[in-house]
Amino acid sequence: MKKLKMAILGAGGIASTMAGTISRMEQVECYAVGSRSLEKAQAFAQKFGFQKAYGSYEELVRDEEVELVYIATPHSEHYENARLCIRHKKPVLCEKAFTANAKQAKELLDYAKKEKVFITEAMWVRYLPMLQTIRAELADGAIGTPTMLTANLGYLISEVPRLQRPDLAGGALLDVGVYPINFARMIFGDRIVKISSACTYTDSGVDEQDSITLIYEDGKVAQLAASMLGLSDRRGTIYGTKGFMVIENINNFESLTVYDTGYRPVKTIERPEQISGYEYEVEACIRALSEGKLECEEMPHEETLRVMELMDGLREEWGVRFPFEE
Repeated sequence: MKKLKMAILGAGGIASTMAGTISRMEQVECYAVGSRSLEKAQAFAQKFGFQKAYGSYEELVRDEEVELVYIATPHSEHYENARLCIRHKKPVLCEKAFTANAKQAKELLDYAKKEKVFITEAMWVRYLPMLQTIRAELADGAIGTPTMLTANLGYLISEVPRLQRPDLAGGALLDVGVYPINFARMIFGDRIVKISSACTYTDSGVDEQDSITLIYEDGKVAQLAASMLGLSDRRGTIYGTKGFMVIENINNFESLTVYDTGYRPVKTIERPEQISGYEYEVEACIRALSEGKLECEEMPHEETLRVMELMDGLREEWGVRFPFEE
């Protein structure tokens, strides 16, 4: 079987997770890594078994053998990095948040469409098999009619320098809040009629802890929380007319447990074995590319754009702007 020659643009923490994942995938070849520092790229390549190491992103995309580029740079850089890839006709798997704002996202998606280049957002939970399991259980009436959900994600990451920096599109929302938002949209859809929200701020002026309530056309409610200050249980809970469902870890679904109206657990489903969970988005890219598609059905371009617009609206309400948006 021909292996897909994959490249990683950026050599930080999330790039390491992806590298460790694809090094264990039979259908992928760890082909090239690009960093702004050749030494860093070489060290990364040696550690994860990549064939090529480049000291610039331009050199990476000029390599004719690269078949898919995973962008693992800060949010503020995604737009320019992805444009560079598209200009050189390189298919793109771009880490979330897709861009810093909706304007960038729209321009990028329009450019990819015009150039007929594949691009998708690496919102990895969208690609996990457990998502279909959760949806199937709800469709089967496991908790009756769903009426409300809560979802939270909080990590002790306030000391991470890039998250404190407005110039790097820092803050809790784009890094952490994007998960509860996607969770709500994956479960309840996009017919949102009202949004209420509030946040607290870092000294540098980006959001630190977020509280978001979504009201849906059919009366459903989603209450979401995100924090880079406190550790949360990462749970998603869906409430229904005949019970409720608890999903452990909305950032990589570990299990779902259904409870009846007597608060008794009646069913638990564990997630299937995985490398890291990142493999599913790579597999989806391989499928889409083999079928000549320009997007992944798991994460449609339209949905990427809607999420970015929703987050733009939240930041506008909070008065959080990035310097490059002025």
